[in-house]
Amino acid sequence: MLRWFEKAETSAGNVVYSRVRLARNWEAYQFPQKLSDTDSRELINRLEAGLKDLKADDGLTYEYAYLEDLKELDRLALRERRILNSGTVAKKSPTGIVISEDESTSFILNGDDHIRLQVLAPGLHLDELWQRADKLDDYVNTRFSYAFDEKYGYLTSYPTNVGTGLRASVVLHLPTLSMGKKFQNLLAEMSRFGVSIRGVYGEGSDNYGALYEIANQKTLGQSEKDIVELVTKIARQLDGQEKKVRKLALENHRLEREDEAYKSYGVLRYARRLAKKDAMIFLSQLMAGITDGLIHGEEPCSIYRLMLGIQNANLQKLSHKPLSQEELDVARAAYLRTELPKLAEQE
Repeated sequence: MLRWFEKAETSAGNVVYSRVRLARNWEAYQFPQKLSDTDSRELINRLEAGLKDLKADDGLTYEYAYLEDLKELDRLALRERRILNSGTVAKKSPTGIVISEDESTSFILNGDDHIRLQVLAPGLHLDELWQRADKLDDYVNTRFSYAFDEKYGYLTSYPTNVGTGLRASVVLHLPTLSMGKKFQNLLAEMSRFGVSIRGVYGEGSDNYGALYEIANQKTLGQSEKDIVELVTKIARQLDGQEKKVRKLALENHRLEREDEAYKSYGVLRYARRLAKKDAMIFLSQLMAGITDGLIHGEEPCSIYRLMLGIQNANLQKLSHKPLSQEELDVARAAYLRTELPKLAEQE
């Protein structure tokens, strides 16, 4: 089965993927930070037992594991693929994971909260993801009563998640808009609307790959529908602005844009050694060229899949052995030479 990020979304414009995440706690136990290892294991085992028939409910095949049973490299790779956060990767107390075969759906058990439910999909599909997450949330709640307050809503380990416990986010590719002088002012202005925007692979000019995540700031005082609609609206606005500036760039500098896309493809296709920073920049330029119809492969290709594939831990896993920095750069180039599709013949 293809994992969700291996599916190329050809009609999504500059939208890379959408994510919905819910934080929940079982009222029968204290928050994870207060639990002993014994109680943590009991909690995880009981939650896993209650989730054993997930496949019958949604048709996906799931794997169940303790994070401590996974190698550090496996945990780091899951972090790179947005399944785990950095805090969960480093956590020493017992933590469980339930993850679908395509990695589109996952439950982190006894992480920051007792249950962190996450669903992902390529493209702009927040409404559909919320409906799926809501269905799964109801499934869990029929088996485990949530910690809930009539005034404040769902109770969570961090105050920033109290209320709906919902984080809705969209990742956009903004290579041209982010180069503008007013971009940082634009990001600051967005906070007035209740959303945050941050670089996925760094901040400011160090965000190699030009991927930006838009997410709601508040989980209290807004309904789930309001949050999904807000993030969707802002994502569409930014996508529209990126398309506008890219259209102007194409009208005035089409040859330069084509040259940039083809040069990027050439380096990615034939280089023998590539640093992560350089590879991310070239992949970003190639992604823009494909989106704008300047360059075509023989078959659809998810550039975001390649961006994930060249991250250090995922490269280490593919190599089946520890790699030095120089060896990583060599492995990165080899991976891209293998995975990039050939260009379609020009008419």
